[in-house]
Amino acid sequence: MSLSARVGARVLVVVLACLWGGAPRAQSPTVAPGARVLLDAHNAYPYEGRFADRIRRALATGVPVAIEQDLIWRVGPDGKGESVVGHDEDKVADAQTFEAYFFGTLRPVMEQALRAGRRDQWPLVVLNLDFKTNEPAHHASVRQLLSRHRTWLTSAPRTATPDVLAPLTLGPLLVLTGSNDVQQASFHDSLGEGDPVWLFGAYEAPPPPGDTAKERALALAGMSPETLMPARATNYRRWVNFPWLVVEAGGQTAAGDWTPADRARLDALVGRAHALGLLIRFYTLNGHAPAADQGWSKGYNFGSLERAAVRWRAARAAGVDFIATDQYEAFRASTGESRP
Repeated sequence: MSLSARVGARVLVVVLACLWGGAPRAQSPTVAPGARVLLDAHNAYPYEGRFADRIRRALATGVPVAIEQDLIWRVGPDGKGESVVGHDEDKVADAQTFEAYFFGTLRPVMEQALRAGRRDQWPLVVLNLDFKTNEPAHHASVRQLLSRHRTWLTSAPRTATPDVLAPLTLGPLLVLTGSNDVQQASFHDSLGEGDPVWLFGAYEAPPPPGDTAKERALALAGMSPETLMPARATNYRRWVNFPWLVVEAGGQTAAGDWTPADRARLDALVGRAHALGLLIRFYTLNGHAPAADQGWSKGYNFGSLERAAVRWRAARAAGVDFIATDQYEAFRASTGESRP
């Protein structure tokens, strides 16, 4: 059996076990900040003809799980556009469409979840959309795509009081998107009162001080949690998304030994987010030798698996909702179950 086939078979076994195994648990606030700590499968899409199995690998580690997809609007010679998964606009000529790659891969899991009806476990998958291009046509296409899969989706009604969180109706899939104001206009503000909100945005942190990119990056670790997160969650903006630079000055490549001060900083950031009703994500925590690189960003590398793993475990202990890494299997082996 090929590696792809083995991964696919394991996905079905793991997911079905999660859906059907054991006695039903009591209803739990699965979308409340701090309720669950999830692996966030960073950049889980094909890249330059490689890594087509990344979603299957993420699912094979067990659900619940978060999965990131970067989206680019590709316009063909006929002038028609489509949303495709990819990181760079100049490298998506042969990229798979968002619909075919993500929804096509996830369909068996979602359909089984709907049949099982285990709502106490929903959402099983949190989809994190990183729009690399923000054309109105792109946003409209994605919302139309979500509409065709509305039975999968976690939603909230658009209300006349956007600063107040409306209750969520849980589905097996929760969709998050970024902090871009144009996204809010497309996915929330343009909706009529009572229409379902299917994508939930992040807050943009205030810009750090400094005259250069390096100075601004270093300044992030000195900004207070109150400065970084000044506002409570709203009906649309329900999460925050930070680089590891806000925890350790200089980020992954400059990180020293993990210290009690680092742990206190992480705890303070997570505590502030959760007190404001916000889910919190940190990106991207990798640790590997250069020879083990699989197209991963060098700036995300702590330099060894052990150095990354101590931070994975610290983030789990702190209650970080989404811990982004490219090393899905190593993360799961190091931290164990998704739920605290």
